Amino acid sequence: MSQLLQDPTLKPLSLPQLYKACVLKELPFKSTRQLEPLAEIVGQNRAQEAVRFALAMPHGGYNVYAVGRNGLGKRTMMLRYLEHHLDTKQQSHDWCYVADFEEPRVPKLLQLPAGKGVRLKQDMEKLMSRLVKVIPQTFDSDSFLERSEQLKEEYGKKQEDELEKVAAQARRKKVSLNITTPGGYRLVAMKGDKPHTAETFKALTDAQRDKYEDSINKLEKKLRQALRKLADWEQEYADKQQALNKETLEGISGHQIDALIESYKNLPDVVGYFEAVRADLVENLEIFLDDNEEQAAIAYASLDKKMPRRYLVNVLVHQKTNEVPMVVEDNPTYHNLFGYVENVTYKGTVFTDFSLIRAGSLHRANGGYLLMDAIKMLEQPFVWDGLKRALRARSIQINSLERELTLSGTISIEPQGVPLDVKLVLFGDRETWMLLQDYDPEFAELFRVTADFENEMYRSEDSQVMYAKFIASVVKEKSLLHCSNKAVARVIEYSARMAEHQDRLSLHAANIANLLRESDYWARQAGAKLIQDIHVERALESAKYRSSRIRDQFYDSIRDGSTLVSTQGSVVGQVNALSVLSTGGFEFGLSNRVTATCYYGDGGIMDIERDVKLGGNIHSKGVMILSSWLASHFAVNDPMHLSASLTFEQNYGEVDGDSASLAELCALISSISGIPVRQELAITGSVNQFGEVQPIGGVNEKVEGFFATCQLKGGLTGTQGAIVPANNVQNLMLDSEVVQAVRESRFSVYAVSSVEEAVTLLLGKSAGKADSKGNYPKQSVFGIIQQRLEKMREHERQEHAKDDQKDPSIH
Repeated sequence: MSQLLQDPTLKPLSLPQLYKACVLKELPFKSTRQLEPLAEIVGQNRAQEAVRFALAMPHGGYNVYAVGRNGLGKRTMMLRYLEHHLDTKQQSHDWCYVADFEEPRVPKLLQLPAGKGVRLKQDMEKLMSRLVKVIPQTFDSDSFLERSEQLKEEYGKKQEDELEKVAAQARRKKVSLNITTPGGYRLVAMKGDKPHTAETFKALTDAQRDKYEDSINKLEKKLRQALRKLADWEQEYADKQQALNKETLEGISGHQIDALIESYKNLPDVVGYFEAVRADLVENLEIFLDDNEEQAAIAYASLDKKMPRRYLVNVLVHQKTNEVPMVVEDNPTYHNLFGYVENVTYKGTVFTDFSLIRAGSLHRANGGYLLMDAIKMLEQPFVWDGLKRALRARSIQINSLERELTLSGTISIEPQGVPLDVKLVLFGDRETWMLLQDYDPEFAELFRVTADFENEMYRSEDSQVMYAKFIASVVKEKSLLHCSNKAVARVIEYSARMAEHQDRLSLHAANIANLLRESDYWARQAGAKLIQDIHVERALESAKYRSSRIRDQFYDSIRDGSTLVSTQGSVVGQVNALSVLSTGGFEFGLSNRVTATCYYGDGGIMDIERDVKLGGNIHSKGVMILSSWLASHFAVNDPMHLSASLTFEQNYGEVDGDSASLAELCALISSISGIPVRQELAITGSVNQFGEVQPIGGVNEKVEGFFATCQLKGGLTGTQGAIVPANNVQNLMLDSEVVQAVRESRFSVYAVSSVEEAVTLLLGKSAGKADSKGNYPKQSVFGIIQQRLEKMREHERQEHAKDDQKDPSIH
């Protein structure tokens, strides 16, 4: 065996191949205190460029869908980028709803520069609070009452004079003009000082009666003429009273409204509103003169100030500064996004008005950016359709969700739609993005930019320094202790382990942030002023211990012999294969015994896992590939008369993946050749039809799993080791305990690139190389198989010959 291992391809891997350490001289700083924290997210140049492009595009539809798994820092990157790259030329606005006095059900929308909305509300409150006090005082003052009384007296005098004229004419005709009901008059024939009764009138002669009737008819015409004059005078009186009210109101409020108009002269809609208020005050003077308990109760119930509700200003959106708004909506329900109209219950009646309209996230983000999680948004009913409708129409309509869901005809208000100008950023995973692409044709039109976040970045001296700055930014952001350069180096090595590649670094920012928080905890526990590498190591060990209960249960079964594993000796047809188990984010490696048995047959391979429906599709594919490899090597011209069965021993769950196909093939080769397999070695890798070994995942956990198994089964002997695909060497970032054991020659890791190399290592005998005629050396593993199969074929031919002699008619 020692002669075989002199072949350089079969030598154990060197220490640098097992773990790529971060060299301190590549980190030109003593601690992260000396580093400038990154303003951007490290390694996300592609996503950053996509966001830059989307934000720069002025046209509609260039909203952003940020694709990537959770923890990559999508939201953090987006917020940081927006903070540093906002277009300062953009103007933010305040939005207010006010009453439309002509159409109360459709409140008016006012757009004001940032900060002006609250000022308008305060100005109106000042105006109204003054009018609420001054109007009752003024209209109850002696001067106003005198003028009002004078008007009333003038009207009364005219009325009396006109009616007296008719009454005088009537008296001359012996007819009396009587007032019946208010506004009702009656002409009655008189007998002296008393009116005629029915009997006395009947007692008159026909000529006398006719004379009375003729007089009354003429008087009625004159009375009607007089009453028309009275109606005109009444209207004239009302107009004069209205003019007096207007003149009086103008004296009280005119100069204030004029001052407000001057203050807001650059905003025509606001000026128009003030003019409408001026006119409406005259029409609704009684609001100020009547002590309205209902208004006070509604104001109390809706948390508003006690003032006439029709003159309230509802500030829907208030921007404190002129900065472009950035809103993160964590709970994107329909009402939270699109706003809603509140109701107030008063004496059993549900009441609402424009002052109870409330803004949603879209209103607050208008003119800027709205960020939210795609899955949370899609989980909420009606939100996605409403969002698409708003983006297409470029308008936010505040529709009651209850009205959309029911046929209720309750009276409500219909506010004017708010013009929408917003860039939407959705965060989500790739599956959600692909589903939306496939099933919603409008999605691609509205979200034309995809910010695709990387999981990893290349590892170089420059990128390690960038990563250190990223660590510095996390330290600053989370108010943690600063890290020494050794601690940074350890975090970088851990990041490479997470990326499962020596020349890559993981960009899973959440994991790094968690590691730094926990390292900070252990550093503070130890009273340190800096996070050192020992604190990072302690944090990693602590996290592993917390998550490893199930792993330890498996290890207990290996220790007590419940799980059958051999780490010494040699056995025919039995190979230690390596697998990975995942338990909610924690992965660990385990040894699995793969066995193969051979028997006389048609050359087929029975996969027990597949036949009992415990094997997945990929596992079954791997077994079929190794079947074809065997056939291409040993049954090109003649059939194989050896069949075999394969299984994972003590496996009671589903098996999938082809990473054990190399182990299965080696078990088959051992079983067919009769040469035992070294049990101190374990192997992982998949194989193709040409016998090339292909890379697999979880290589670190698999090697560490067999290392732990060897320790559990009586300790390390120095001959034990793991065999991995040569293409997986770049993925090795092994645990320090394994590296130390290799350094002390107590454990080895080998890399193979072909079935022949794997067979040579596992069986301790050269696999053999075929000559031009396809024959293998007799002492090689393949040569032994070839000879065994040839003997069986010869035996088969002899049997056929005997049959032919007994019964020549067979052929």
